[in-house]
Amino acid sequence: QMADPFLYDTGERSQYGCLGHEVQIEHIKAYVCRPSFFTDKAVIVIHDIFGWLFPDIRYIVDLIAGHGYITICPDFFKGTDPWKTTDHWADFADWMKHHDPMKVDKEADVVLKYLKEQCGAKKIGIVGFSWGGMAVHHLMLKNPQLTAGVSLYGRIIRDSEERYNLLNPTFFIFGEKDHTISYDQITLLEEKLKQYCRVAYKIKVYPGQVHGFAQLKPEDMKPDDKPYIEEARKDMMDWIKMFI
Repeated sequence: QMADPFLYDTGERSQYGCLGHEVQIEHIKAYVCRPSFFTDKAVIVIHDIFGWLFPDIRYIVDLIAGHGYITICPDFFKGTDPWKTTDHWADFADWMKHHDPMKVDKEADVVLKYLKEQCGAKKIGIVGFSWGGMAVHHLMLKNPQLTAGVSLYGRIIRDSEERYNLLNPTFFIFGEKDHTISYDQITLLEEKLKQYCRVAYKIKVYPGQVHGFAQLKPEDMKPDDKPYIEEARKDMMDWIKMFI
């Protein structure tokens, strides 16, 4: 019996009026939001299991764009169904086999090409949440075009030594009460990065926070969690701004 990966009810989210627009890039759709002025800095946002249409992730895209970045959330599920709140967790492992966060390289390349050629981006960062956090960890080991990355509560899934040799600065954000990621795993990540990583990295655990905490919209936050959510967002943006 697999535990539900999420402790919050995604059905109780408020709607969100998006500030950006959708584009088609080769075989993928994407949601893009641009700042009001020209910039050659961009950030790719990788969604969680609920996909690129989920209100929370679009809110994050708009939030990052508000800091002065061309921000894009591609549909990394390539038109296939995201996980839905009505799906049964017993089917989750099987669904994950067909939605592998380690198989995002082709889509990332398509988006990087679009950002460079169509948007004039020179420096590109990446942030990802949960499923997307796993994808960010993978891409920061594989793709030198990504200047900096932030992985938010991505499960630490492979304990092979090459998993720690990051190409560019990466920040790992976790919630203390995330029951999908044990404290032991975070400690191991820290030990291994110390041993193998040759670039800047950071790991931070936010007190009392559950899986998925950092992507809530203001009206969906609980008052006790709000300071930690806001701190995590600020930390995420500070990391991006430091390198991009």
